[in-house]
Amino acid sequence: MASPDQTPMPDLTPMPDLTPMPDLTSMLDWRDETIPVSRRFDDPYFSLAGGLDETRHVFLTGNGLPGRFRDGFRIAELGFGTGLNLLAVLLAHRGPGHLHYTSFEAFPLPAPDIARALQAFPEVAGVAEAFLGQWRAGATVLRFAHLTATVILGDARKTLPAWDGQADAWFLDGFSPAKNPELWSVALMAEVARHTALGGTFATYTAAGHVRRALSGAGFTVTRQPGFGRKRHMSVGVKP
Repeated sequence: MASPDQTPMPDLTPMPDLTPMPDLTSMLDWRDETIPVSRRFDDPYFSLAGGLDETRHVFLTGNGLPGRFRDGFRIAELGFGTGLNLLAVLLAHRGPGHLHYTSFEAFPLPAPDIARALQAFPEVAGVAEAFLGQWRAGATVLRFAHLTATVILGDARKTLPAWDGQADAWFLDGFSPAKNPELWSVALMAEVARHTALGGTFATYTAAGHVRRALSGAGFTVTRQPGFGRKRHMSVGVKP
């Protein structure tokens, strides 16, 4: 992983695979002109205390990453948002081996909004440009030197059950369960478990009791860990 005072070198990016994208109109308000807030869910896209640091604390460390990376390692995510979690993985993994990243997103953001949001994190600038160049072109399959990411558009309650893949690690990063309960339902958490390899893990910033119970009922061994910033707790789990 690059140190904070180093600008990461961008990955070499071949021509993107193009698939139709929906009409991307701005769905954001901006807090302090920096932090994007969803108008639909009235919730920020990343932590007010530092989104990149939160991603590393919750989703990377919470899943034991990058220590578990190997060739063919599979990450899946609920909630693509600004792509910050993907960029954190790109910074954390420079090879050897190729990773596979699948993200489920119902409301994809337009490239100008993502570019504006990512300006808050100079450390990701090198990899962000490789990502944004493909996103602007309408790609939902994003190719990098050591990672291929697929963004599956649509309601995860429909697209996840239809997915034929599995994950070794899940980033559960939907908006707050109180504001976006559809992405934390018992049925969807069961689908997360069904699409998790044995020994696979999940991590999420929320420690809401009904979310932990849903994941436990789906077959994960769930524990609470110290959260990021002002959040006392977060949740992690493993599928035994």
